[in-house]
Amino acid sequence: MKLGISCHSLKHSGGTERYAMDLVRGLHDEQLLPTFFARRLDKLIPEYAMVEPCEIETHWVPGKLRDALFSLLLSRQKRKFNIAVLIACNRTTVSDIAICGGTHRGYLNATHRSAKWSDKWQIRLETKHYQHAKIIIAHSELMAKELIEYYAIPANKIEVLYPPIDDRFSPVQAAKRQALREMLGFPSDKFVFLFPSNSHGRKGFNLLEDYFSQTDLPIVLAVAGRPVKSTHPNIQFLGYRKDIENVYRAADFTLMPSHYEPFGLIGIESVLCGTPVILAENVACGEVLLPQAKISFQRGDPASFDKAIKTALQQKTAMQKALINPTDSITYDTRIKTHVKRLLAIAQTISHP
Repeated sequence: MKLGISCHSLKHSGGTERYAMDLVRGLHDEQLLPTFFARRLDKLIPEYAMVEPCEIETHWVPGKLRDALFSLLLSRQKRKFNIAVLIACNRTTVSDIAICGGTHRGYLNATHRSAKWSDKWQIRLETKHYQHAKIIIAHSELMAKELIEYYAIPANKIEVLYPPIDDRFSPVQAAKRQALREMLGFPSDKFVFLFPSNSHGRKGFNLLEDYFSQTDLPIVLAVAGRPVKSTHPNIQFLGYRKDIENVYRAADFTLMPSHYEPFGLIGIESVLCGTPVILAENVACGEVLLPQAKISFQRGDPASFDKAIKTALQQKTAMQKALINPTDSITYDTRIKTHVKRLLAIAQTISHP
């Protein structure tokens, strides 16, 4: 059975690209070499040597049309490479296993946006992506619900399979945690709330900026990722971090106030590092976190957010330590090996010569 994976790129980038690289590493551990179809391939990362690469050029057409062109060219390449099962992490009309880590209609609805012509193009391609696939892997119950509600996908065509997490996310002892706090320049007299984000608008930074700029509580907001304009002393910018696991370990809580969050790997990564999360009720990773690992609040309700922050401070003052045995706070097996074995079992049932 020859496997293919399609994604926008094979490189360190967003959550979808990270998921695709997890699949590559998991398949490599199973001694399998998938063909990887992408617009961009980073030849310097270890995962490049774990795939049969196929770069599909789309840069010569306007950006809004590149998804459609990629899908058209991928159809030809799939036949050329004799792919039995294609696992598609991006929208394509030739997927066999379609990975759903978010839906465009769900995003528009959550952000109260009307569909422009470019959105309609994406939705049309996305609909074909789901219709053609033999099975759709939804990364949360929320995604399964959106597939049924917005795309009329039969429930028996959907399997909820939560995304895996790299094993570098793990807790450390108290002394190491303190050393990390000092290395990052976290104040010793304040509680640190971490906000990792490369998409501040969707991730809800405005809510955090307003709150942390006005509060007199002993708290600071640490932002990792895309730069922020705020210079308020309660907001500390950490820059882009390749060692994000150490930032999770050093923080007291991780914040997830997203407008739309189909799953939210950040939440699971944080908990695996021993740091609980404060998340909006619409953030899907809350489905798999037990109460000791999360505090929820209602998006759009400032009083609810304020209560969540104050509850966190009360809990932290009482506990004064990170989560013990973080995996006990998560209701699914986060290992890449487990996830890949299930995908392979599915692929085996739908493979064709």
